[in-house]
Amino acid sequence: MTTQETIELFNKYVIANYGRLPRVIVKGEGCYMYDTDGNKMLDMFPGWAVSAIGHCHPRVVDALRKQAGELLHIDNTFYSEPQGELAKLLSERAFGGKCFFCNSGAEANEAALKLARLHTSQEKYKFITAEGSFHGRTLATLTATAQPKHHEGLLPLLPGFTYVPFNDITALESAFSNEVAAVMVEPIQGEGGINLASKEYLQTIRRLCDENAALLIFDEVTTGIGRTGKWFAYQHFDVEPDIMTMAKALGGGVAIGAMMAKEEVAASLVPGKHATTFGGNALVCAAAVAVIEAIEEENLLENAAELGQYIKDKLEQLKQKHSIIDSVRGIGLMIGVQLTGPGKEIVDKCLEKGLRINCTQGTVLRFMPPMIATKEQIDQAIEILDTVLKEGE
Repeated sequence: MTTQETIELFNKYVIANYGRLPRVIVKGEGCYMYDTDGNKMLDMFPGWAVSAIGHCHPRVVDALRKQAGELLHIDNTFYSEPQGELAKLLSERAFGGKCFFCNSGAEANEAALKLARLHTSQEKYKFITAEGSFHGRTLATLTATAQPKHHEGLLPLLPGFTYVPFNDITALESAFSNEVAAVMVEPIQGEGGINLASKEYLQTIRRLCDENAALLIFDEVTTGIGRTGKWFAYQHFDVEPDIMTMAKALGGGVAIGAMMAKEEVAASLVPGKHATTFGGNALVCAAAVAVIEAIEEENLLENAAELGQYIKDKLEQLKQKHSIIDSVRGIGLMIGVQLTGPGKEIVDKCLEKGLRINCTQGTVLRFMPPMIATKEQIDQAIEILDTVLKEGE
């Protein structure tokens, strides 16, 4: 089909709940994607940060092909080797917790909220989250998302959620009580604008949770699986959570989410309390195992750290040339460019010239390239952005 024919097919049969770009993507390979019109685009925001080791990584593709010929899915009343192996690999690279597998980041966060309620005493039903956060689109995770724009038309939401300004220790301390079951926080806010938590802020949350018999939940749906140059972003801050969630990069492009909890906390999730039909099936777990193996064998954590600094240095150079750039922030390959004006047109113009980036919160450009990217590809991306900013002036 032509591009227009595919768009017309969507217009007729697919619910229009996404603002789609007028391109039909037919192939992804490494750091590039291709559309039906033969355009090749350098993807610095692959799959909404899902394809963190590149599109169609050969190791992941091979794992999927092999597993698809053996076992796609079996219900969780049986054991399967890929799920057990994946849980072991994740536990060894984090804080030694136990895993629950699901299908998305929202589901992982939903499970974390339920586990926090199950594990703490009955009077503890409240949750504290940070303004600017994004935790998902189920009713519970949407309520946890402290951005009023996402709540419009869906009120009333669930009771028991308190929002505090991000990095505001005084507000955090004031919000605590004996009724708090958990604090859920992103070590680096993604959709909120690449906002970094301070070490003092996260350490204070840890202390307050310990003092009030509450749990600390780190939402690492975006930050986890190597994007920041470490397996998980919390490892930059010397603060360990009780529960952690992950998704996006974990499956290398297939749908998987996971919640990890310390063993004593995980014990509260007993049969009948939570489940998901497709969670942790053999196919997606085999893909996730391949992702972890690829990251280690190709030294992608080191590349993410080195390349992240290289990108920030290049963007700082652009800042000296273009007044619309206010600041650059981020860790590893999770980088935000704060603009003094709207960024949507910049993103659109970059795509026209073959570069895919993202704009969030209206004025923050997001660079979240694959961990396999090269300095030459980063140079190409910066050159395109430089040209677009010049033309915009």
